[in-house]
Amino acid sequence: RPAGRQSPPTPAPPGACCFWGGDGDRDLRQKVKSSDRPSHRPSRSGEPHASLYDSVTSRIVAELEAGRLPWVQSWGRSGGASAALPHNAHSGRAYSGINILILWGAVIEAGWPSQGWLTFRQALDAGGNVRKGERGTTVVYADRFIPKGEAERAARDGGDARAVPFLKSFTVFNVAQCEELAEGIGIDPTPLPEREIVPVAEAVIAASGIDFRIGGDRAFYVPAHDYVQVPPQLAFFDQVNFYRTALHELTHATGHASRLDRKLINAFGSKDYAREELVAEMGSAFLCAALGIQPSVRHADYIGSWLEVLREDNRAIFRAASLASKAADWLLARHAEAAAGDGRAAA
Repeated sequence: RPAGRQSPPTPAPPGACCFWGGDGDRDLRQKVKSSDRPSHRPSRSGEPHASLYDSVTSRIVAELEAGRLPWVQSWGRSGGASAALPHNAHSGRAYSGINILILWGAVIEAGWPSQGWLTFRQALDAGGNVRKGERGTTVVYADRFIPKGEAERAARDGGDARAVPFLKSFTVFNVAQCEELAEGIGIDPTPLPEREIVPVAEAVIAASGIDFRIGGDRAFYVPAHDYVQVPPQLAFFDQVNFYRTALHELTHATGHASRLDRKLINAFGSKDYAREELVAEMGSAFLCAALGIQPSVRHADYIGSWLEVLREDNRAIFRAASLASKAADWLLARHAEAAAGDGRAAA
């Protein structure tokens, strides 16, 4: 990649989704003023599982108010779990959306060394059991269904039947809460050595097919022209921050109409702008974790805006986490396809 002396600061193109700033969580607590901390609004009457939406949102809000970002964790310290997406230890399938934040929070709080999880039944099927006295962690599954009455109305009056969203909760246990599991169950994948992370991150960028440009002194995505621009690596104190920033901007780019079609042209400072930045923040953190990169704070200045969005809508963090997972999955799927193609060509 080209690298060299920085050009003078230049403004990003109109409509660009931008980032250029520090990469730590210093002084985050000072960014949330006491006047910005009203209690979270009560549940709407009759809302399905309102208490579940409220309880998860309230925990996220409390973390942000304290200056902590739930998607930025200190992994691999004092025997704790390494950076990775939480996964079902029985099927190997990674959890997604809001469940990533829920399970990451539980792992950090308890100091467990694993990102693997099982249901009570799966622990038994794996030849072991959940230790007596252990408390599980509630995760959720969102879907839609068509009530019988609505289906009958649509059949009678014509038109499409309206599906009703529902949220189902179930309980999982970290493998560290289980005992006597079959051999191989609950062993986390070995993290990539640092020297191997850079080639993989480069491969993710290349496999995306997104126009990726290097130059200037700001990082941004321009929806109107569908390209990402990131400063050269020499502009970053740590090389890994180049890739953290690149993944953030690539997450924005997944929202283009030709890909996942999110609303990207938003006025700076608006709630829609804050929502898209929240998606990009979490999406890049999910990507970093999947690649074994320690996530970091990219946009601490938006905490106040995110709090405003989450306080007025107890489903906002669920939607943002879901969109972030879809964005990360889109990029990872193309990387997997490219890697499989390379493997076939080599054979």
